[in-house]
Amino acid sequence: MPKKILVIDDEKNIVDIIAFNLKKAGYEVLTAGDGKSGLALALSENPELILLDIMMPNIDGFEVCRRVRERSQVPIIMLTARAEETDKVLGLNIGADDYVTKPFGIKELMARVKANLRHSPLSGGDTLEISDLQIDPKKSEITRHGELLDLTPKEYDLLKFLAEHKGQIFSRETLLEKVWGFEYYGDLRTIDVTIRRIRLKIEEKPETPKYIIAKRGVGYYFEG
Repeated sequence: MPKKILVIDDEKNIVDIIAFNLKKAGYEVLTAGDGKSGLALALSENPELILLDIMMPNIDGFEVCRRVRERSQVPIIMLTARAEETDKVLGLNIGADDYVTKPFGIKELMARVKANLRHSPLSGGDTLEISDLQIDPKKSEITRHGELLDLTPKEYDLLKFLAEHKGQIFSRETLLEKVWGFEYYGDLRTIDVTIRRIRLKIEEKPETPKYIIAKRGVGYYFEG
């Protein structure tokens, strides 16, 4: 079955262009022209990915993202005409997996879609236990003290990749390549914010992490 993608944007010409190219690539496409109807579709139709504009009537994209994250870990790519760093980081902090700044090229957008839909190529294998974390590749689940962690797909992939290479330091560029894919056009802040979100979910004291450690000027490694 084709993967279902929801496009939420109040600019009809942009929605039409995106929908045309997604359908051409073999995806099923749902569309909404405002935040309220988009949120309703996101919660009722269970899409595999959401393309979400920020500036919209009724409910803006930030609020839609927050409400979706209360119910679902579906990959979310923010579409924004606002290039300010604070807007991009805010979107990532509230749970978005990625963002694309308007105007964007359709080739870049399609690459982002593909990268965020693609699950880690390292999926599969035996359950990995490190400290109090249990990683089950067959179910794409990670538990801590037996409790299931509520991770987005990219949070899962990044944590799993680092855990499988315990003690090895990876630069942000390498993590984007290995986890998001070689076609990924992303910003290095994506790594920092995703790791910050993971720490909030797995660490007892996120300010003094014991799992994912930063090596100043180099990158990150998993210690456990």
